[in-house]
Amino acid sequence: MSEAAELQGLKILVVEDESIVSFLIEDTLMLLGCGEVWHAGAIAEALTLLQDRKPDAAVLDVNLSGMPVYPVAERLAALGVPFVFATGYGRNGLAPEWRDRPVIQKPFDENTLVGGLTQALAG
Repeated sequence: MSEAAELQGLKILVVEDESIVSFLIEDTLMLLGCGEVWHAGAIAEALTLLQDRKPDAAVLDVNLSGMPVYPVAERLAALGVPFVFATGYGRNGLAPEWRDRPVIQKPFDENTLVGGLTQALAG
């Protein structure tokens, strides 16, 4: 079974402040068979979305217009939702308490995205 098969039908939250990047991630995820992709471009928007919906997994841009995404990561962790951080700074760009979570280096390709999400889903 390919790693992408594990993404079939899943609802994925993408928290990314650059619209073009967010839509590229959505296109990739939909082509891989995800059922739904939800977008949030800011921390408050993501937290509001999480009040009403629970994704199967999430992709989090670490830096949202200069603000760290950690409040969203904390909420997802509390809900038991697996997630992957996306950053141009690598694992060392994360706060120490989050460095055990899956990280994908920006810019990333489809295989890196699938690998990160698969790792997050595996726990």
